[in-house]
Amino acid sequence: MRMRARTAWVAAIIGALTGLLALPAASLATEHEEPPTTFEPVLEAENFAITQQRQTIYDTPEYQAELALQGAKNREEATTEQVNDPERNFSGDLCYEGENGCAGDVRLYNWEANGYGRVRKVLFTARNGATISARIWSAVNPVTNPNAKLPGVVITNGSVQADEQMYWYAAQALAKDGYLVMTFDPQGQGQSDTFGQAPDEQEGFPAQSDGRPFFDGTEDAINFFLSNPKHPYVPVPSCETGTVHAAKQNERVQKGLDAAYNPFWHELKSSQIGLAGHSYGAAGVSYIAQWDPRVKAVVAWDNLAAPNPNEKTGASGGGPAEKPCPSTPADRTVPPVTKPGLGMSADYFLPPTPNTSLPNPQAKSTESHAYSEGGVDTGEIIIRGGSHLDFSFIPNQAFGASLRGADEIAWYTSAWFDKYVKGEKAADKRVLTNRWREDPIEAAVDRHNDGNAFSFYYYSRLDIHRANGEPFDCENLRKGCTGLVHERNPGSYSYLATDTSPLGFDRP
Repeated sequence: MRMRARTAWVAAIIGALTGLLALPAASLATEHEEPPTTFEPVLEAENFAITQQRQTIYDTPEYQAELALQGAKNREEATTEQVNDPERNFSGDLCYEGENGCAGDVRLYNWEANGYGRVRKVLFTARNGATISARIWSAVNPVTNPNAKLPGVVITNGSVQADEQMYWYAAQALAKDGYLVMTFDPQGQGQSDTFGQAPDEQEGFPAQSDGRPFFDGTEDAINFFLSNPKHPYVPVPSCETGTVHAAKQNERVQKGLDAAYNPFWHELKSSQIGLAGHSYGAAGVSYIAQWDPRVKAVVAWDNLAAPNPNEKTGASGGGPAEKPCPSTPADRTVPPVTKPGLGMSADYFLPPTPNTSLPNPQAKSTESHAYSEGGVDTGEIIIRGGSHLDFSFIPNQAFGASLRGADEIAWYTSAWFDKYVKGEKAADKRVLTNRWREDPIEAAVDRHNDGNAFSFYYYSRLDIHRANGEPFDCENLRKGCTGLVHERNPGSYSYLATDTSPLGFDRP
């Protein structure tokens, strides 16, 4: 969704919302434990209004001033990078300049300078010869813990207006929870090249109609993430022609432009890798997690998809399937589901639009149920009043999102990986917590003091095995189930407080 084309659909949403509010009130309940059986326009209007909560963060004069200042700095840096590296071709990408709605949460900049952690920007060559822009994040203190070995997480963006800055909130939270994290701009987005290198210029172009930047791009990112001095990164053969673009990678390394390997390679525990992704990126990681034996678990942000790159996927709103791969057809095989997968979604998609009738309460959980049928641990967390844009922090009023969605996303993503990537027994308590049924911040901003952050339109679920092997199956997290962990003082977990804590791990 382009920021510049926002006015028409924003007006339509406001008009629809105004119309709903003008209707007589139906029987309103502050706690819908089951999905409603009749459509209640006023209740829907109140629920949809949650999509306007995030803007209270960035509508203040102070935030807008900081956003403008950081946006100007981002544009200057991007322009300088393009001028000093004319071989790159990213200045036609949406969000390459990192201004306004492309800046992400500006409170998270200067992460290393403020003593919150360490980050390195890197470039590397994708399989089709495109230069990819990425960052590696670590919160380990190299002085006090020089021999740390961390599990790793690779995050794949969504498409169109979805540069990596929009996912720093989750990347930094994972780093503070003891992960080495990689974010990157898929080809055609942010500061990654729009085109590949001859003879593969058109491979992956355009990104939004060719899924390869999100499928193959995720695999290339993993390969770079796992590279080290003994095994430097080498691009695999391109999809279309089988060309190996290693010469470009080597030349750029010699010039000091590309990185030969992950700069924090010595901190990575290569046997513990998780994947997270949003929208089209969710489709990519849903596939790659099952296809690549190096990956242990996946969290898909709107939403978990079948691991079949040959079909259109609901995770990207019915986006195009991955294109065939003539040179390496094995890259398109459909693997069985064997790795634990958590889907996360929200009440509204893109653009966020009010409901005019009751949705199917199981509509968001199709793939999670397929995991359950295959005997693989899974879950589906659906954010009350949230939207597709809860998963990417876009500081612009046109992109409606809830206040607590990003915090809920960061919490469950870390907890899922703690359980299935780290293998921590204590992670059961964080996965099975009741805190999001009784969140004090959610209650404070809700008209009816409802602190339950789970959707009442759709069923949120968990179907997993505890660390001791006992099964746990809750098909309605909003209502609650025996076995959920009640926290006496659930507190007010915040990704911002986590991300901006002093250097060192900050477990949620």
